Amino acid sequence: MFGLYLGDGHLVTSTRVPILRISCSNAWPGLINECDTAMRTVLAAKVQRIPKAGCLSVESSGVHWPCLLPRHGRGKKHDRPIVLTDWQRAILAAHPGRFLRGLFHSDGCRSANRVQVRGKEYVYPRYLFSNRSADVMGLCQWALDLLEIPWRMNLPWSLSVARREAVVALDRHVGPKF
Repeated sequence: MFGLYLGDGHLVTSTRVPILRISCSNAWPGLINECDTAMRTVLAAKVQRIPKAGCLSVESSGVHWPCLLPRHGRGKKHDRPIVLTDWQRAILAAHPGRFLRGLFHSDGCRSANRVQVRGKEYVYPRYLFSNRSADVMGLCQWALDLLEIPWRMNLPWSLSVARREAVVALDRHVGPKF
């Protein structure tokens, strides 16, 4: 869930109870269910699914969401520091594959890359992850390194996992969207 939050979620804090909102595309009902289940497992007694244009907002209110997501704040995530607390880092270090699953399902994709080499076309699968936050990108790189999955930056805000064995390894952790 933390990876989904960093990509497609935000915490609304006001004078009332804080609300965690994560937007999930209608095209991926399995991802919506996983998000709902994760919220219930972590903290939420109640989760709401609010229809929006082309997506569903999975929401839960709870006074302790700010304790679990202490780097929330005003504005865009790429305009403020995203730094893990020691306890968050320890949890993610123990479960980097689950974290990567959330990141890639929110801000990444698995696609077929087509290249021409000496007139012959080659097609191979690869993962791309894109995020304008240098901190979120660094966390993705850190988690990939923990799993010893090679990656490379193809743009300042985009990384690629394209080696055959690396894609197979990432497939075991990220899996298909459904």
